[in-house]
Amino acid sequence: MLRHVVNFYVGKNMFDNGLQKIQNDGELGEDFEDKFNVDSTQMKAAGYFEAIGGALLFFTLFSKTLVRIGIIMMNIVLGAAIFKHYKSGDSFEETKGALKFFSLNTLSFLETFRK
Repeated sequence: MLRHVVNFYVGKNMFDNGLQKIQNDGELGEDFEDKFNVDSTQMKAAGYFEAIGGALLFFTLFSKTLVRIGIIMMNIVLGAAIFKHYKSGDSFEETKGALKFFSLNTLSFLETFRK
């Protein structure tokens, strides 16, 4: 039961974040783009990955396979975000959000293999 609650929590947050990136056409500001060395096309693609992955987590009650696909999609984006944060010199506090969701996703992914 806890796995489903965690999946809904992560799915909702990632879906909302992904939609925000898509609606802004990947534009997050010049400072952001310069700091992390990304362009709007890359951010829009990350937004689609986050939104689709988050939506797939809503199927947690019905299909472990869809949840696994969603988690993998989101962890690709989150892993890149964590790497970009550390590469740009950000501290743990600034990276904590991505690390939290990455950790919850990883634990949920491992939980899907339990019987």
